[in-house]
Amino acid sequence: MKITILAIGKARGVEAEWADEYLKRLGRDVAVREFAAPKSLPPAATQAAETQLLLKAIPAKSTVVLLDERGRDMPSRDFAAKLSAWQDSGVAELIFIIGGADGLTDDLRAKGDFTIGFGRLTWPHRLVRVMLLEQIYRAKQIIAGHPYHRD
Repeated sequence: MKITILAIGKARGVEAEWADEYLKRLGRDVAVREFAAPKSLPPAATQAAETQLLLKAIPAKSTVVLLDERGRDMPSRDFAAKLSAWQDSGVAELIFIIGGADGLTDDLRAKGDFTIGFGRLTWPHRLVRVMLLEQIYRAKQIIAGHPYHRD
């Protein structure tokens, strides 16, 4: 199963280094695509432009997972089970979406098949990318029976 993270904003600094480390560990099956709307727009227009960029990038017949503070909080083992279930059910391409600073629009929410959250706190987008990559890596290790994850 191919996993692609569609993310608003460019990773830089230590977050980019951390993301690159997990991408190396994950190999070719996981990729990140970055998008940016013009910064000169007002917030609502920026959010609309980001939505259009993300909607155009979602491949047909993919399963879409949104990251949102209102999404479902899951223990790592449950996330691994969900990832395994998607793979076992024949999902060819799994898309994770990390929106911009103003969040996700209703149009984007309508495209989501599942929504997860990393708690009720608000996280910086670049950090969420690293956290998601680490959880994907952790899930793959759990599925493989590797001792990386400790309960």
